[in-house]
Amino acid sequence: MYQRLMEHLTTAVLLLDGELRLRWMNPSAEALLAVSLTRVKGLGLVSLMEHEDGLGEVLGKARDEFHPFTQREARLVMQGGETLTVDYTVTPLSADELLLEIEPRDRLMRISREEALMTRQETIKVLTRGLAHEVKNPLGGIRGAAQLLERDLDDPGLKEFTRIIVEEVDRLRDLVDSMLGPNRVTRHEPLNIHKVLERVRSLLIVEHPRVRIERDYDPSLPDLAGDEAQMIQAVLNVARNAVEAMTEAGTAEPRLVLRTRARRQFTLGAERHRLVCEVGIIDNGPGIPAALQETLFYPMVSGRADGSGLGLSIAQAILHQHQGLIECESVPGQTEFRLLIPLEKRHD
Repeated sequence: MYQRLMEHLTTAVLLLDGELRLRWMNPSAEALLAVSLTRVKGLGLVSLMEHEDGLGEVLGKARDEFHPFTQREARLVMQGGETLTVDYTVTPLSADELLLEIEPRDRLMRISREEALMTRQETIKVLTRGLAHEVKNPLGGIRGAAQLLERDLDDPGLKEFTRIIVEEVDRLRDLVDSMLGPNRVTRHEPLNIHKVLERVRSLLIVEHPRVRIERDYDPSLPDLAGDEAQMIQAVLNVARNAVEAMTEAGTAEPRLVLRTRARRQFTLGAERHRLVCEVGIIDNGPGIPAALQETLFYPMVSGRADGSGLGLSIAQAILHQHQGLIECESVPGQTEFRLLIPLEKRHD
């Protein structure tokens, strides 16, 4: 009965023996460690995770003194190298049994950040559509008036001016359409994300042969339901932005990493997904200024002198159409964009 209760807890619960080997863990712990119990049962816990202060020493002290111990905001390093901020409590149950409870803290902070990001994106979408409507109506009138005026003009020199008006109106119309993002219905068909990344990689190699582009793929990832053309555009917008930032900054040995990972029991915004595809686009460029990071996905916001400020906004809009989103973390020397896309089949 107690095991059934623990299996439904969102807190990660692990049972260890006196040698700090894993006896049992609940599904939340499996999701935290990204491994199944059958694979790691009997292994030493320190081979699966480590604490900056030495997790083995902390657990050993609690076992030897038979006294519970709680650590707040500890930094745990997982087997795959991922670092998590957690609260954990170790409770000795007997001479050869320890109960370890782990509550991730950064996951809660990330969920809150993602909810705010998705809310902002929806607000931007509404404002942009309203602005587009107000701008495109008079643009159509200006274009029509210029064409009518051109028909009544005999002087070729004056007709050149009306052609300029028409061309500039068309340019502004295309800019407004770009702000709105993808202009066709998204198709949701089986899509191999690695095929998308290989296409983007081949394009970037031709455009920027000096940049070293590395692959770090998880071959076990299943197909996702998506629109191949739109997904190529989203990934290319992010990756090309990174490559151009490195080129403009004169990065000595520019390097771009394309990485894929599976995330289990992952929450995007307020919705929990059984399996999520994570595409990491990582560069060693100058980083994104802190002042830009909060508004990075807004239309017309760019950190580059000749940037349009639409590439990342369009990429985020495409990910939203796939029920996903894009996150970014940046410091000088390492910028990582993470494209998160649910892998469950859509029912709409």
